[in-house]
Amino acid sequence: MSKYVLTVAALAGGLLLLTVRGSAAERAVPVPVPTVDVKPGKGEQVAVLAGGCFWGMEAVFQSVKGVHSVTSGYAGGTAQTATYAQVSTEKTGHAEAVRIAYDPKKVSYGTLLRIYFSVAHDPTQLNRQYPDTGPSYRSAIFPQNDEQRSVAAAYIAQLTKAKAFPKPIVTKLETGTFYPAEAYHQDFFWRNPTYPYIVRYDKPKVAAFRNAYPLLVN
Repeated sequence: MSKYVLTVAALAGGLLLLTVRGSAAERAVPVPVPTVDVKPGKGEQVAVLAGGCFWGMEAVFQSVKGVHSVTSGYAGGTAQTATYAQVSTEKTGHAEAVRIAYDPKKVSYGTLLRIYFSVAHDPTQLNRQYPDTGPSYRSAIFPQNDEQRSVAAAYIAQLTKAKAFPKPIVTKLETGTFYPAEAYHQDFFWRNPTYPYIVRYDKPKVAAFRNAYPLLVN
């Protein structure tokens, strides 16, 4: 959740009618297909990714074919501090993250990473994401096993070598348990389509995904 949202929501008048279109930074960035990928196993698999406010991340990955569910939450800190009130102090070590449960026969881990780097967030912003600042908005991947870690590291190296972005990629590979966020954060994009932050920052991401990857849209 964005601190910017809390500020906007507290103001009166025309500011609540904000409907500014997404910036150029919110369009899909052309990135190559990963040269290595996780081998599809049996049953459901899980990916945990952090890249700014989880509302938009959740909505993008909920739109992906083969994804069963997406949960907004926190990763990188402890269970005792996994609440929005505490995470927003920027002292818990948590990042706002999403847990993606998916069918590896329909969408691969590498494909999820491609969407993550291409459209779900800007991997060149350090400890921030657009108006949101602080380490809880950092770009981070939380591999769930050694194979995911290897694939993620290889893809970051591939994107760096290809100079896919004009600035260095700051995404880190981290460890940590995922904890679901409060109920009011779940499915926030879909339940609040006219919310100013959603309109300004998250709707352009979902639209960019649908335009850039039509074959992956569910």
